[in-house]
Amino acid sequence: MDIVIREVMAPRQLKNFIDFPYRLYKNDPFYVPPLRFDEMATLRKDKNPAFDYCEARYWLAYRQERIVGRIAGILNQAYIDKWGSKYMRFGWFDFEDDDSVGLALLAQVEIWASETGMTAVHGPMGFTDLDREGMLVNGFDQVGTLAAIYNYPYYPSLMEKAGYVKDADWVEYQIKVPSTMPEKLERMAAVVRQRFRLQVIKARRPKDILPYANAIFDLINETYSHLYGVVPLTEKQIAYYTKQYFSFIRTDFVPLVTDENGKLIACGITMPSLSAALKKVKGRLLPFGFAYILKALRKNNLADLYLVAVDKAWQGKGAVALLMHEITKSYIANGIAYAESNPELETNRNIRAIWEHYEATQHKRRRCYIRYLNEHA
Repeated sequence: MDIVIREVMAPRQLKNFIDFPYRLYKNDPFYVPPLRFDEMATLRKDKNPAFDYCEARYWLAYRQERIVGRIAGILNQAYIDKWGSKYMRFGWFDFEDDDSVGLALLAQVEIWASETGMTAVHGPMGFTDLDREGMLVNGFDQVGTLAAIYNYPYYPSLMEKAGYVKDADWVEYQIKVPSTMPEKLERMAAVVRQRFRLQVIKARRPKDILPYANAIFDLINETYSHLYGVVPLTEKQIAYYTKQYFSFIRTDFVPLVTDENGKLIACGITMPSLSAALKKVKGRLLPFGFAYILKALRKNNLADLYLVAVDKAWQGKGAVALLMHEITKSYIANGIAYAESNPELETNRNIRAIWEHYEATQHKRRRCYIRYLNEHA
């Protein structure tokens, strides 16, 4: 039967676009559904400040008026300006196990890319590096996380059939938290702290971290600037993310390190895992979703490491040891048994080297695919 591709043009269609994966993965034990309000805010032009420099179009695939797939095309002008590559992104790509559906959706993005003078299509990627990115290619039998895409094993096979090849890979680790602080890490942290007169911020409530919000995002912009596809967050985006996420912070899971003059030089963004809670609430905070989320934040034996950022001037001086000491200390105190590293580029040796000091297993891999629209591009 023929597949019909329709562009999302109305609020009802956008709702259908967001709802589709909840049906597709309804009985999958490893899929962690995102929060629906978060998806809506990200995809709406009047909500997401990334639209200041992005254009986006969304499409749904139908078979006999039944939705069988979806895809987003994103033209990120800030990426093009920074990296000099006229690439269009695809994201929010989900489809039933039927090659004709996936191929038709990718073809639609490629048509728009050609019309706008792009030389390639790559993804899955979001509007920014803080959106979910990278198609799962290994680790399908592992429970997902809030920060990462989950997809069925037939997705990568479809990408190869469509002529896409690897452009970048991210890997993820499951890290066993030691029952006591490793002596080597304890010594390194003490030496670095004393030698450079570094301070660890003792925040008791989320509002105690708010004064450092801009500095945290400035540090992220600087530290991650050279990584694949990254463009700096704007002031409007920083305000947006601060308002949206900082109220959920567990302050003892977010260590901040300053130099002797009070300048932020290192931070770690981590949280108790929300995977189990999100599976229960199925993407909805009402009527009981908040209760499950709050319970997961208070009582949990799993944690998610979202990112670690260290000022370039302090890399190689042991600041990361002090940061990991604080994270490990918090995990031990809160009964965390395992932590998920979440995606990190396989070429990012500085971050991957951290896990050499822990009992860590690389258990997932995800990929950004690319297809050049002109073989000479």
